Amino acid sequence: MSETTGRRERKKAQTRKALADAALRLFTERGFDAVGVRDVAEAADVAVTTLFKHFPSKESLVFDEEEGREAALVAAVRDRAPGRSVLHALRDHLTHTAVVVGRDTPEFAGFTALVDSAPALQEYMHRMWLRHEKALVAALTEATGAPEDDVRTAALARFVMESPSLVRGRADPRKALHEVFDLLENGWEHPPSRPRRGQGPPRNRQEG
Repeated sequence: MSETTGRRERKKAQTRKALADAALRLFTERGFDAVGVRDVAEAADVAVTTLFKHFPSKESLVFDEEEGREAALVAAVRDRAPGRSVLHALRDHLTHTAVVVGRDTPEFAGFTALVDSAPALQEYMHRMWLRHEKALVAALTEATGAPEDDVRTAALARFVMESPSLVRGRADPRKALHEVFDLLENGWEHPPSRPRRGQGPPRNRQEG
């Protein structure tokens, strides 16, 4: 029975991937608005009814991995090691996943261009992002015992969700992500100083 179930799940995963791959290719080639769900189904050699069993809408075809990403984000909080802070767990999760890694590739640039080209995709992504944020708030609330309407928990979830976009394009995105989480953990004391033009780095006050 387990072997049969395993084959069935693998078949579902293969069909889902075929649909998502076909959709991304067609949307990129022709434009999101110029492609219908029937076109995608035909390209993946499945029926339209099969497509809707895997994806509830045309827009969701573009974000086929987001459900798993949300689950992984929540699991990073709920399944963290005993004694490990939620901030460290989230930092390490984002550091070691595609949320940060791979965001400066041509493939990701093409994906971003596709989303930017279609208002329907932008709206869908915004709603999806809010769902992820609400799921993270719920996980943080459960983990910390904070009140359900605690503004600090909501703010932390918002900052965590925005951190990948802040570090995208940096020379060292991993280092930048750690700096963001250092700020979340330790608070803002003062901006990093920089030498004035024509001067070297600031000298220690106790130096000669």
